[in-house]
Amino acid sequence: MSIDLQKDILRLKKERNAVILAHNYQIREIQEVADFVGDSLGLSYKAKETDADVIVFCGVHFMAETAKIVNPNKIVVLPDKDAGCSLEQSCPAPELEAFLKKHADKNYYVIAYINCSGGVKALSDVIVTSGNAKRIVERAPADRNLLFVPDANLGGWVMEQTGRKMELWQGACYVHVEFTRESIEKIRAEHPEAPVVAHPECTFAVRLLADEVCSTEKMVSYCKASPARAFVIVTESGMLHRLRRELPDKIFIPGPTDHCACADCRYMKMNTLEKLHRCLDKLSPRVEMPEDLRKKAEAPILRMLEWSR
Repeated sequence: MSIDLQKDILRLKKERNAVILAHNYQIREIQEVADFVGDSLGLSYKAKETDADVIVFCGVHFMAETAKIVNPNKIVVLPDKDAGCSLEQSCPAPELEAFLKKHADKNYYVIAYINCSGGVKALSDVIVTSGNAKRIVERAPADRNLLFVPDANLGGWVMEQTGRKMELWQGACYVHVEFTRESIEKIRAEHPEAPVVAHPECTFAVRLLADEVCSTEKMVSYCKASPARAFVIVTESGMLHRLRRELPDKIFIPGPTDHCACADCRYMKMNTLEKLHRCLDKLSPRVEMPEDLRKKAEAPILRMLEWSR
């Protein structure tokens, strides 16, 4: 049944002149029909390079919203409008705006991780990804108080890497905090030959145990370049499919949590082939954004791109 559904998705994609984007954490069947698989911002710019009229973003809501910010003249749809993100939810735009007004005397320079809403992006000075956060923070003004939102774990890791002092919004990815020191020590003991590769959204204790802390994109290049044959991958389970597909001669072991053998994001897994098919067929649910908000949200993304050159 899924094979026929995949074929019909490809037919609809051609009819709609659509491009299908799949985040690294999507299920295998969705990754297989996607034109591009990767991280959220990179996918949005991949779509911009195409002549597609429609962007189907298989990920969570803030990712589709980012695609709309970057591609204002394209139709952007996502399979499930309720696919959210614990990081985005941890920092609502009205709450951040109230905080900044209350502490206006601190003259904060707001550095926002891409995993946030368009409203938060519009309140920010510059955006970062897990792959470029170190480089961007190093370029932040030295005469301003830095506020990093919403992920305290990523922000803490960036402070370790850069030596820059920042105040951290106390948000977290609920998936990455499920990895613990005990669960990683146990899997390391079972596979002592396998380097542990962890995402910086993990806690400090887990990052200390890792051989490499990096973004999902860097995980691919790190594992490819390493002479090791097996790796423990400490991030959401969907990443394992991409690694196994691109590096079939290597072994990838899911990093376990205290209560399960691997970590699934319930929001990422809300997207299914059936929902992908339906949203291509109906071109719904769509992501819309007022132009004034879109421009405000785009400005810190453009600043990030400028600083990344």
